[in-house]
Amino acid sequence: MTMLSRVADRLYWMARYLERAEDTARLVASYHMLIMDIPRGSELGWDVLLRILDAEPQFYSRFRVPNEQNVVKFLLADMDNHGSVACSIRYARENVRTTRDVLPEETWEKVNELHLYSRELAEKSVGRRNRQAFLDEVVGRCQMINGMLLTTLSRDHAHRFSTIGHLLERCDMTTRVVDVGVMEIMERDERFAAIDPLLWSCMLQSLSALGAYRRVVGPLLEGGAIAEFVLKDPLQPRSVAFCLRGIREALKPLANNTEALRQLDSARRKLGRFNAEAMNPEQVHRYIDDFQSLLNRLHQAISRAWFQPESL
Repeated sequence: MTMLSRVADRLYWMARYLERAEDTARLVASYHMLIMDIPRGSELGWDVLLRILDAEPQFYSRFRVPNEQNVVKFLLADMDNHGSVACSIRYARENVRTTRDVLPEETWEKVNELHLYSRELAEKSVGRRNRQAFLDEVVGRCQMINGMLLTTLSRDHAHRFSTIGHLLERCDMTTRVVDVGVMEIMERDERFAAIDPLLWSCMLQSLSALGAYRRVVGPLLEGGAIAEFVLKDPLQPRSVAFCLRGIREALKPLANNTEALRQLDSARRKLGRFNAEAMNPEQVHRYIDDFQSLLNRLHQAISRAWFQPESL
C-alpha cells in the first residue's frame, strides 16, 4: 500500500491533537478536583500546569498573573494557544476534514461534533460552575473517537500513522507530568507532607493511572514507585514503555524506517536505564529533559522519512 506524504502527515497530527486535547483536559480536571480537597495555601499553584506543558513563555506574553481564571482560560479556550483544548480540537478537525477518504465514515461526524461542542462551551467553562462537566465531556468524546478508530480502522498505513502520532503525544505528556510533578511534590515544605498523598493521587489521575497503580503496586503512594510505574510498566497503556513498544510495532512495516527505528531504540535504551531509587528530584529532571530530546529527535526522524516529499 502507498500513501501520499501529506495524508500521512495529517493522520499523524490528527491523532496527536486528539490526544493533546484529552490529556490537557485530564490535567486541568485532576487539578481542579485537587484544589477542592486540600487546605487553602497548600496547593501547588495554577502555574504548575503551565510548567508541565512548557507554556510559560507564551502565557506570560499575554497574561500578567497566573491565577486560576487566566490559566484555565489559556488552557481550555484560548484559540491563540495551540496547546489549548479548544485549539487542539480545531486542528484535529481540520486534519480529519482533509483525510476523510481514508478514515471510517463516522470519524468526521464525531470530530466535527466535538469541535462544535468545544467552540460553544469552552469559553463558558472557564468558571468553576461548568468546568468539570465540560472537561468530562471532552475526555469522553475523545475516548469515543479513539475507540471507534481502534475498532473500525483497517490495519493499514492510515492506522499506523495515527497510532504513531497518538502514542508519541502520550509519551510526551506522561514525561512532562513526571518531570514537573516529582520536582514540585518532593521539594515541597515538610509542613505540607500530610497532603502529599493527595498530590501523588492527582498526578496519577491526570494520567488515568491511579486505579492501575493501586492494583499493580499497592495503595501506598510514593514518588519513586509512581515514576517507575508510569514510565516503565510494560502493561500499562499510558506508560512510556508501553507507548514506545506500540510505536515500534507501527514503524516496522513501513518503508524507509531505519532512522526512525534507530531513534526509537535509543529512547527505549534510555528508558531502561531509569532508576528512581537512585535519583534525586534534580537528577530525575535532567533525565526527563534528555528523554524529551530523544522524543523530539524521533518526531523529526518520522517527519523526514514520511512527511517531507523531497526525502521520499
